[in-house]
This record gives sequence, structure tokens and C-alpha cells, in this order.
Amino acid sequence: MIHHLMNPVRPVIPQAWPNTPAEAIAVQNSLRRQVVAEDRLSVVRYVAGLDVGPVEEGALVRAAVAVLSFPDLKTADQAVARRPAGFPYIPGLLSFREIPVLLDALAKLGAPPDLLLCDGQGLAHPRRFGLACHLGVLTGIPSIGVAKSLLVGEHRPLPHARGSWRPLVHKGEVVGAALRTRAGVAPVYVSIGHKLSLATAIDYVLACAPRYRLPETTRAAHRLASGP
Repeated sequence: MIHHLMNPVRPVIPQAWPNTPAEAIAVQNSLRRQVVAEDRLSVVRYVAGLDVGPVEEGALVRAAVAVLSFPDLKTADQAVARRPAGFPYIPGLLSFREIPVLLDALAKLGAPPDLLLCDGQGLAHPRRFGLACHLGVLTGIPSIGVAKSLLVGEHRPLPHARGSWRPLVHKGEVVGAALRTRAGVAPVYVSIGHKLSLATAIDYVLACAPRYRLPETTRAAHRLASGP
């Protein structure tokens, strides 16, 4: 367990949390101006993976946060939280369904991690404000989006070697990267969330995915979220 800092994450969910898609889009368009797209990291000693899934036929959402030491990727802390689903499942607006329960789980940790790897998008989003951006801005913690599938953008074919990547381009703008984390295996889609550059995000994703397609942070959070 982490005991180096007894300073848990305590971000507060804004009182005017959106109830409709139009309200949510307005929030995204407003908050995206706060995203920092350059390196503002301190020493990274702990990285966290986050996963959210439905329970009880979608009436509740459950969030899991798995914290691993870095760079050896050993389990250091973990937390699970549940709460009623307060926003519908709408592609492009998933952060409004997932962030409240993710903040609950983060608040249960002994100390904030130094970097968040979100199972979802960051800048690679129609309004440049996916889950990783939203969570990073609200918590102030550097964050990366590591998605299993493409939401927006196109990229050129990748070489087969691990570590190969190509820019992900949407409407003429580089919004992320298609990154091969394992030779000959389908890429993951990396985009910055907050407080780091794309090059740095790629480096951390590769460091957190030494053996499998998905980072160990994502795998650990998914195992935790799938538990009883």
C-alpha cells in the first residue's frame, strides 16, 4: 500500500453536473481550454489504471482504480467504488457517466498517483475532451487516454515492431497516436489527457505495457472491476 504521502485525492464534483447531452457538450467545450498539452509531471513513482463498468443491469456503475509502482509495475494500492448511474450511456459523453464514481474510487486511495492511464480517449475525441482530459482537469493529475478502439481520426499503416507508432490525425490536427505495444498485434490509441506531451504519453504507455497489448495498469484495473 502507498504510505509515502497521506494526501488522498479529494476533487469535488461540480454542483451543476450536466443532466442532458446539450449541457454536457457545453461543459466539454468550456473545460477543454484548461487542458495542458505539455509536460508538467514531477517524478513518476506510481501509475494508476482506471476501469468503469455497469452492475445490476446498468442501474449502478462500479469504478476500480489500481495503483502500480513505477517502473516495476507492482501492486501498490487499489480501490473500488459504486454509485447510481447518473447520466445515460452516450458515446462521446461517457465521462459524465463515469467520472463521479471514478472520483469516489480515487478518494479512497491512501495517496494520489503520479499519473493516470485511462481506458478511453483524451484529445482523440470529437470535441478534444475525452475522459482522460476531463479527469485530468478535475483532479490536476497528469493523465493519458489509452483506448482499445478508434473514436476519431485516421493514421497510416504501422510497422509490425513493438514501439512503432503513427500520428492519429482528425480534421487536419494530430490528436494522438496509433501505437503498437506488441509486435504484430493490433495497436492501442494513445492521446494526451492533461499535463504531458504526446511523445511523453507514448513513452509511459510503452513502459507500462512490457508484455501485452494493454498496459498493466489497465489490466489490473479491469481485474479489480470484474471482481465480486
